[in-house]
Amino acid sequence: MVKMISLNYKIIVKNLNLLRTFLLIFLFSASFTTMAANSRVAIIIDDIGYRATDAGVLSLPGNITLSVLPHTPYGKSLAKQAHISNIEVMLHIPMEAKNGKFLGPGGLTKDMNKTAIQKSLSAAFDEIPFAVGINNHMGSLLTQMELPMTWVMQYLKKKDVIFIDSVTSNQSKAESIAKAYDIPSLHRHIFLDNDLDHHYIAKQFTLLIKAAKQNQSAVAIAHPHPETIASLKKLIPLLAQHNISLVSASALLKLNSGES
Repeated sequence: MVKMISLNYKIIVKNLNLLRTFLLIFLFSASFTTMAANSRVAIIIDDIGYRATDAGVLSLPGNITLSVLPHTPYGKSLAKQAHISNIEVMLHIPMEAKNGKFLGPGGLTKDMNKTAIQKSLSAAFDEIPFAVGINNHMGSLLTQMELPMTWVMQYLKKKDVIFIDSVTSNQSKAESIAKAYDIPSLHRHIFLDNDLDHHYIAKQFTLLIKAAKQNQSAVAIAHPHPETIASLKKLIPLLAQHNISLVSASALLKLNSGES
């Protein structure tokens, strides 16, 4: 009788241990699946506006965000086409770089005062009033400077729009100043097409997927080169295979903040 009780007890303990192991595996798997399913990326295509071929970005699949250079030959018309097609549009504001490279129209420099900077931003938004925010074009110098970036953020706060730091300098103060003004803001994690070779772009896209899985979200920037567009048409479908959602920049900000 005692032996039978002892045997039954061992069987019960063994079954309980098996059940506990099964539950732990199930909970871990469910947690991992949920985390993967909640991963998302925003892909911003900027430098749009100087070339007729930039229209190719309108054929990209998914919730791409387009960032348009102000006062450029094709910028306004492409922005309107995107807006009609429910594609999110931002302004790609030129900012002074360390190398002194030509900024083009609507550029912001260290020599401009608050009024000049905010007037320039206002003119850019007047041209594309449905833009949801800005990211910087170049700006390796200006984004390191506290006062000009403070003036930029003061304007963006009044406009109630978003800011994406392109991170053209690892010493950029732009995002931290944006956050100080409670402006919804993100920063770029991956540049996809510094080299226009498909294998390079695919390698960068793999890094984007990895970053999204590790951090649950990531931001990539690319440009409207025909080579980039052709590569992205092949690569964007891979996101769904990894349970990663492609969302607009503004949607990513809302999701990251817990808004519905």
